[in-house]
Amino acid sequence: MGSVDDSLVDLPPSERACLQHVIEVARAEAPEAVDGVSYGMPALKLDGKPLLGVVAAAKHLSVFPFSPEVVDAVASRLEGFSLSKGTIRFTPDHPLPDDVVEELVRLRRAEIQK
Repeated sequence: MGSVDDSLVDLPPSERACLQHVIEVARAEAPEAVDGVSYGMPALKLDGKPLLGVVAAAKHLSVFPFSPEVVDAVASRLEGFSLSKGTIRFTPDHPLPDDVVEELVRLRRAEIQK
């Protein structure tokens, strides 16, 4: 996998656009992050550690901040989304708000750089 962007190429257009937007918001918040793979998924990495991963599943899209604590910290802002330990699920029709993606990146960066 050459880059996070390359990994999204074969997705249906609406899913690709939605995940690409999440990655663009994350890159704007953490421009020093680099493309990589973590736990088998395309991910942005910071200081060699996974910052934010994205995956398209059969019926939803997922973002992984690789931290249950980070998901817990934003959970109150995600009414109507499916959450589990370390994962937030969404769809192109109900995308993650940009401010939540920004907060996920800020919180995860703080964990990585402490």
